[in-house]
Amino acid sequence: MKAIGPGSHRGDLLSLTADRPTVNPVPIIVAAAFFSALLLLWLLGDVVLAAGFGAAVIGGAALIWYAQRLFPSAQVDQAVVTDWTVTRAAAEAAGHAIAVTDRTGRMVCASDQYGEWFPGYPVPAEIKVSARDQERLAQAARAAWRDGEAEVAGLLRGSLQLDVHVLRTGRIDDYLLWRFASVRQASVMDDYLRIIEGQAGRQLSEAGIMCVMIGGEGRIRAANPAFTLRATGRPDSNIIGRDFSAYMRVDAKGRIFYAQEEQQATPVRMMQIPVRPEDPAGLLVLVMVDDNVPSVEGISSLAYVETLLSLLPFGLGMADRDGRLLFYNNAFARAAGIGPGDKPSYPGDLVIGEDQAAVAEAIRRYAIGPQMSGDLQVRLRGAPEESVSLSLAGVRGLGEAAVLLSLKDNSEETRLKRQVAQQTKMQAVGQLAGGVAHDFNNILTAIIGHCDLMLMRHTPGDSDYDDIQQVKANSNRAASLTRQLLAFSRQQTLRPQVLQLPDVVSEVSSLLKRLLGENIKLEVYHGRGLGTVRADPGQLEQVIVNLVVNARDAMPDGGTVTVRTFAVSAQDVRDLKNEIMPIGDYTGLSVGDTGVGIAPDLLGKIFEPFYTTKPVGRGTGLGLSTVYGIIKQSGGFIFPESQLGEGTVFKIYLPVHATSAEVGGSTAVTRKRPATETWGTGTILLVEDEDMVRSVAERALTRQGYTVVSASDGEQGLARLAQTEKVDLLISDVVMPGMDGPAMVRAARASYPDIPVLFMSGYAEEQLRKSIDIDNVAFLPKPFSVSQLAEAARDVLAAARGAG
Repeated sequence: MKAIGPGSHRGDLLSLTADRPTVNPVPIIVAAAFFSALLLLWLLGDVVLAAGFGAAVIGGAALIWYAQRLFPSAQVDQAVVTDWTVTRAAAEAAGHAIAVTDRTGRMVCASDQYGEWFPGYPVPAEIKVSARDQERLAQAARAAWRDGEAEVAGLLRGSLQLDVHVLRTGRIDDYLLWRFASVRQASVMDDYLRIIEGQAGRQLSEAGIMCVMIGGEGRIRAANPAFTLRATGRPDSNIIGRDFSAYMRVDAKGRIFYAQEEQQATPVRMMQIPVRPEDPAGLLVLVMVDDNVPSVEGISSLAYVETLLSLLPFGLGMADRDGRLLFYNNAFARAAGIGPGDKPSYPGDLVIGEDQAAVAEAIRRYAIGPQMSGDLQVRLRGAPEESVSLSLAGVRGLGEAAVLLSLKDNSEETRLKRQVAQQTKMQAVGQLAGGVAHDFNNILTAIIGHCDLMLMRHTPGDSDYDDIQQVKANSNRAASLTRQLLAFSRQQTLRPQVLQLPDVVSEVSSLLKRLLGENIKLEVYHGRGLGTVRADPGQLEQVIVNLVVNARDAMPDGGTVTVRTFAVSAQDVRDLKNEIMPIGDYTGLSVGDTGVGIAPDLLGKIFEPFYTTKPVGRGTGLGLSTVYGIIKQSGGFIFPESQLGEGTVFKIYLPVHATSAEVGGSTAVTRKRPATETWGTGTILLVEDEDMVRSVAERALTRQGYTVVSASDGEQGLARLAQTEKVDLLISDVVMPGMDGPAMVRAARASYPDIPVLFMSGYAEEQLRKSIDIDNVAFLPKPFSVSQLAEAARDVLAAARGAG
């Protein structure tokens, strides 16, 4: 509040003494004069003097009272002071523009709002308005002094329209209080802007109604999110001030479309609302909705679409703009896991809680936006561990339907992907295991060979004999472990024969009964019409033993182990609908138990090497991995089936062998003869890149009577072959740096076509023969003992000399 002039400190706008009681001084003065006259009369006894004194007192008091009435401004009451801070606070809190003037027309005080509207704080009669309005203000001032208050309505100052109220006030009505109030004019344009851009516009957008306001020049003044999204593809695009016609197009039939949408888009129906009906060229509000074209006979086209969708083999559904499910076919129900009694209201009811908001937002966006499609990865309530693809597409012209939903039943595809991933993982682990086993076999060959050489110098009873035997025994145990790794990686050496599965089961049945004990019952059932299979009988026995031992460990309280053999026809394979097994005839073998079962999350890991659920010390984790490798290397398939608390069944399928003629085994020499027959004569070229293996083999062959010429690689081997007068036998490793064994043998056979060859390797003979492709070669798998190497060399030389 601004105070102006000296009256600002002592003015009477708000009197602090307005409520003070008024006392009449005349009786008091008369009484004082009467008593004073009586007192003089008593003291002096002069009546005239006493009467004169009383009359003088009364006259003087009358003159003073008259003077105060005649000149009221001269009266100063030091106790009356106007508190302008209170006045200022009250005016500012009310937000009013006020001014106070006195009887002379001077400005006493004014508020800050008054100063903003009228710079310089002019008196109300001198503010810059029209001459007519200034005259109206002067008349209002005179009327207020006369009548106590006055009004001036519709005072114009620039863009302001003001109403003025003038009030006479003060302790003795000696001030005028001027109050100026701004008058807000009702604007239709503001109402429309509030509807389009405010909460109402957003609610219209959610209902799929598009609103836009354009000016007389054709440019956009305001638009709701639905129009912005359809026109530009983004709800947050800034299109204010842009040409409206640039976002629309009209086809030859006069139908209106959005310019950015494809030719097959649904037209829109446009309704025009003039903002000022009296001005046709002024502002215009357009309201647009999708044009729903009903079908003939008044039947909605949605009914025809639902009939069509119900016949399609893939899952489809429809939702309205609010996200409610209107329809879904049987394929959609199967893919989404909707049961016969389930009636989901929203697509979000089908997915887990974390995906519900994303689904609702996507449906809203596709429902009110341009016609577009896209995919959304969600997880269904029935299968939260697997994500599926939910396809959405905005549709127009189908009544309530606004979004088309597509959900593919990919359970079979997911199962196949899981199987392929498992196969890939097992193959990678198998390659790793095979490489480790190959390198380990070289080390074990040296250890076992040196143990054999030491045992030749020590007899039983010697202090070192038992220690050497322990080293060799543990080395043989390690060799068995590497054979299991090679079996898992399908790189072990097999001796396949054509055989009947019931015969293999019969051979091992007595061993199985001893393994199971007395509290577990063994039941064996054989099917009819079983075809022959080609496999290594010893390895198949190991498969059965490993599976039965696992079944025993799964039944600590006893139970039943069932071994079955059965025939599987090509039609049975088709009925299995297994994409991994080729169609054909198989002979099946199953081993089942009534034990604790295997958890579903562990079922895919049981064939991995070194993975076991048994306590520490109860298993190495190589039993099932060995079974897996043997079956795969034999061309078969193995599948586990398990339910917790109900037991586990392993089913093995081996392809039926085409002919009944027995196929010969490997040419590797494994027949054992007495040790005294391992002595021989002749020159042997030994090629081995591992120094420790080459040293053991050289010493072993030399002790057997052979002349040994050694080389560390293929190039050196060819050089030694050329330098030696006659070589009776070539013994070579297969995998060597630089020139490998097969390449060296091919080069040697070019000059010495009849030279006998014995390959030794830690890899499987079957795998090597596919890459070697050389006739008349023998094979010795690592690790081998000194006697096994001597026997193999003897047999190869004997076969070569016999053929010669």
